[in-house]
Amino acid sequence: MAENYQLCLNQILAEIDADALPTLLLHACCAPCSSYILEYLNRYFQITLFFYNPNIFPKAEYLHRKEELERLIREMPLEHSVKIIDGDYCPEQFFTLAKGLEHLLECEERCQKCIRHRLEKTFQLAKTLEHTPDFVGTTLSISPHKDAAFINEAGAALSEKYNVPWLFSDFKKKGGYQRSIVLSREYRLYRQAFCGCVYSKENQKNQK
Repeated sequence: MAENYQLCLNQILAEIDADALPTLLLHACCAPCSSYILEYLNRYFQITLFFYNPNIFPKAEYLHRKEELERLIREMPLEHSVKIIDGDYCPEQFFTLAKGLEHLLECEERCQKCIRHRLEKTFQLAKTLEHTPDFVGTTLSISPHKDAAFINEAGAALSEKYNVPWLFSDFKKKGGYQRSIVLSREYRLYRQAFCGCVYSKENQKNQK
């Protein structure tokens, strides 16, 4: 039977003390995906977003997505302030891990290696901060094109490796993806038509 990651998240949230909010280092892929998750989790956590996405290409696309995330945080009326840490833009790391896998589709091995790399960078950052966060998580599970089981299994394995708790989630649940579309319209967010990497863009063109 498949794991219910929304139930796992519900159990974590039910144990949170509203007078002593835990800290969450949340890997963020873009503003549209982050919108619903910030609206949902901001009451439960002190959130720091980590924008680390070397898969996004070209650089102009990367900068546009980062600027939209920064604008969303400025404009969204959140109960608790949210910080952003800007990861380095290093597309060469993505192209190295994708070598030989360029022909694969989203959710296959290239995509999995990319996700695992971004999650590991988030855990590595967590260990370098002055105060290690109480949880590490990602916005990626909100996408209907992403495998929530793989994301959570990778996150759980890295949690054991780095000794930082993983925030289990499947943000598509409870209408999360649909809510992100509504919020994207409300805040006039740039909503990209492809994952970010040059290969997903080519696949999207071919499907059209």
